[in-house]
Amino acid sequence: MQANDEARADADSAQLAALGYTAKFDRSMSLWENFALGFTYLSPVVGVYSVFYLGLSTGGPPMFWSYFLAGAGQFLVCLIFSEVVSQFPISGGLYPWARRLVGKRWAWMAGWIYGWALFTTIAAVAVGAGPFLATLLGFNRTPGITTAIALVLVAISTLVNLAGTKLLARVAMFGFICEIIGAIIVGTYLLVFERHQPFGVVFNTFGILQNGAYWPSFLAAAVVGLFTCYGFEACGDVAEETPNPGIAIPRAMRMTIYVGMAAAAFVCLAFILAQPDIPSVISGKNSTPVENVLLNVFGPIGAKLVVAVVMVSFMSCILSLQAATSRLIFAYARDKMIAGSNFFSGLSPHTHVPTRALVLSGIVAAVIICLGLFFENAISNIVSSAIIGIYVAFQMIVVGALAARLRGWKPSGQFRLGAWGMTINIAALAYGVGAIIDMIWPRTPNTPWYIDWSMSVTWLAIIGAGALYMLLTRPYDRGDAPAGDAWKLAKT
Repeated sequence: MQANDEARADADSAQLAALGYTAKFDRSMSLWENFALGFTYLSPVVGVYSVFYLGLSTGGPPMFWSYFLAGAGQFLVCLIFSEVVSQFPISGGLYPWARRLVGKRWAWMAGWIYGWALFTTIAAVAVGAGPFLATLLGFNRTPGITTAIALVLVAISTLVNLAGTKLLARVAMFGFICEIIGAIIVGTYLLVFERHQPFGVVFNTFGILQNGAYWPSFLAAAVVGLFTCYGFEACGDVAEETPNPGIAIPRAMRMTIYVGMAAAAFVCLAFILAQPDIPSVISGKNSTPVENVLLNVFGPIGAKLVVAVVMVSFMSCILSLQAATSRLIFAYARDKMIAGSNFFSGLSPHTHVPTRALVLSGIVAAVIICLGLFFENAISNIVSSAIIGIYVAFQMIVVGALAARLRGWKPSGQFRLGAWGMTINIAALAYGVGAIIDMIWPRTPNTPWYIDWSMSVTWLAIIGAGALYMLLTRPYDRGDAPAGDAWKLAKT
């Protein structure tokens, strides 16, 4: 067995060397631990608990179906990612994939967008955890308290990540076990003993209409599915820490969507059917439908036990997010793509993790958390901003893969779509563009334009700043790592 492991490690190192890099990480993350990392990043419990009120109040019970729409669309994206990572199992995920598929400029911008989306997502999850932990500890859920809690959670996540890949993998696995068991137990109990609504309620719009039609409300509520169904790409962010990544990571990515979205839909359905008064949620009279159900069903002590399990999910999600972010920063720095590259590309000689990149990811997320304190509806705004950036970055890979195919790229990894590749690629692009349009579409025409278009303006500013930085400093020309060679490799 040891000889086989050594042979596998040598083969993985040889593959990485052929791609232009030297192995520096410890390949100590198993298939199941890699899956657990992606699962806890996707985190169905975090996704449902964070935006359940937003979805139910906006679109009513039919918002439940958004999980299946998002899951199906993102599965197409996942298949494209699986082909790419199987051929290019390099730490950093989206950035090195974009680099090999298209080129240095495209990769720099993809990484820039993805990086800011990850920073924002860390902040969104930490801020979303604030009210639950405040309830658990008996604090008032004031903006100041939830902000302080979010900052503490990010600090703890940074310290745990600094301890190394092995601890990260174990915590991710523990988080996965707690989350899946908690979701099954709580969801099953609610469905069996506390069901106040018929199953057919998921088709009941409760009269929610916009200009005489329901579909605009459903599309607005679809953010609940879109917010939940990403995170599978994190499996590829730690490609250099996983043995046999060409097979293991595509499998872990697909497992993340199968299990994660099934769990999310199950938990969401349980909470919808457990609502005794759905119109009160839609009207805003009941703005804490999840917490109220837990308190009414399990009592003060039982509710706190459930919230404690939920907090494990939140904490695991933050850990996985920060791990993915730090590997992106490391990959950028290793290729000399950012200022301070030599500093941020350093790995700890003891834990073999990018310590400085981890600290930077924690600091930036903390700044975003503090900025959210000064805005109304901080959780909603941060969540919306995060998922728009994630989906734009995802589509840059989908577009990159399509462009590479048109130039002659034939995926040569251990996972291939074969003759279906082009069709799936086009379908993934159509889905992604539709999802982005849905998220940025203005839905509050009575407010000032800069509020109605705030998320679009924010991301245009981020992209514009990145483009200006690229134009003035040309960071993509500093390193000599391979780029834009996917289609060329197909011809060699």
